[in-house]
Amino acid sequence: MKLRTPSLLGLSLALAMLTGCASRGSHSPNARPVLYPNAAFKQMGEDRALEEVDACMGAASHAGLTPDEKDNAAGRGAAKGAAVVGTAAAVGSLIRGRGIEGVATAGARGAVVGGSVGAVAGAMSEKPNMTYRHFVQRCVTERGLEIIGWQ
Repeated sequence: MKLRTPSLLGLSLALAMLTGCASRGSHSPNARPVLYPNAAFKQMGEDRALEEVDACMGAASHAGLTPDEKDNAAGRGAAKGAAVVGTAAAVGSLIRGRGIEGVATAGARGAVVGGSVGAVAGAMSEKPNMTYRHFVQRCVTERGLEIIGWQ
């Protein structure tokens, strides 16, 4: 019985889906403010209130802020994963006596898989930029609305 190995395309698609799942929730940089339905909210209506939030988020971006901390966690994770798994695969191939071509092929494949896994791990560790959130919160508050959380 021959075991089938997953294709690199299949692995990449699975990792991309995991990254999408990881980019949700209140601690995600992609989270949006949740408004309390106070008097100002009720007076202007939900659509107008959401437009005000969008305007504040735009003002924060225009001021040079981003929703996520720019520490390049995904890039660092990809580099670490590629280096570790690529080296391990190459050494394993060398130990098995696969020759220089086999070592190079195994190292390259390991680097691709390790880089993908490392990038996903890094993406999952991205943090929201609290300065951006405070800017948006203050802007929204000045417009009479209240943020009760981020989702």
